[in-house]
Amino acid sequence: MSVFFIAEIGINHNGDMAIAKKLIDVASFAGCDAVKFQKRTIDKVYSRELLDSPRESPWGKTQRAQKEGLEFNEKQYDEINAYCQQKNIAWFASAWDVDSQIFLRKYPTRYNKVASAVLTHGDLIEQIAAERKPTFISTGMSSLEEIDRAVAIFRGAQCPFELLHCNSVYPMPDADANLRVIETLAKRYQCKVGYSGHEVGLQITMAAVALGATTIERHITLDRSMYGSDQAASLEPTGLLRLVRDCRIIHKALGDGEKKVSDSELKIKNKLRPLNWGQK
Repeated sequence: MSVFFIAEIGINHNGDMAIAKKLIDVASFAGCDAVKFQKRTIDKVYSRELLDSPRESPWGKTQRAQKEGLEFNEKQYDEINAYCQQKNIAWFASAWDVDSQIFLRKYPTRYNKVASAVLTHGDLIEQIAAERKPTFISTGMSSLEEIDRAVAIFRGAQCPFELLHCNSVYPMPDADANLRVIETLAKRYQCKVGYSGHEVGLQITMAAVALGATTIERHITLDRSMYGSDQAASLEPTGLLRLVRDCRIIHKALGDGEKKVSDSELKIKNKLRPLNWGQK
């Protein structure tokens, strides 16, 4: 089975459905398996003090205006659902609060996502685990003990999950990737482990696949110079196309680890090793 590729649109649509659809098109054309969004109930996730504080953005001069400008409503999610069905690509979203997770239940999504920021939000991850949908759990900013507690909740609910190694800096310095954690998590939890990358470039993600990552998640954008805190750590269309192609080649090349003579190699063996050499 090939590596599963998630193109995270997140909030890079900037509240514009036309941009969201273009990003879905990009992900579909590149051969991604799914696109992912983010869903928040603003007044549940952020304090009133923060929401009232100043922030310049295309939507106004406060944090509230900026964050509300980036949220899609029910009608827009209906449109996303219909468009992804039309494009034959799966979609889902990471909820940042319980109300948002309940909201997402009205859609026939195949997967759930625990964002790194909410891994310790017990009530939320219990709600997610109770749905028993295959769930991707990002582990950025988390200790092993915190991951232990989340894994226990999912195993207790008999909910299938996959951990994603992650560093939650946007963009992430290359030296902070620590990709060997993929092997650490796989050994500790005896589960599939993927990689959610926030670096600039392609090489680290390719290396993650070479180390055994079974799922890749990368943010995507139409243009890294667009407004938004996630844009700089995102892949533009050409980069996404190259990354999906090369990761699938690497995954295929890894093989099954069994040392054997392939059918194509056997022909060369018969030519280069005459039978009369024999064995002594």
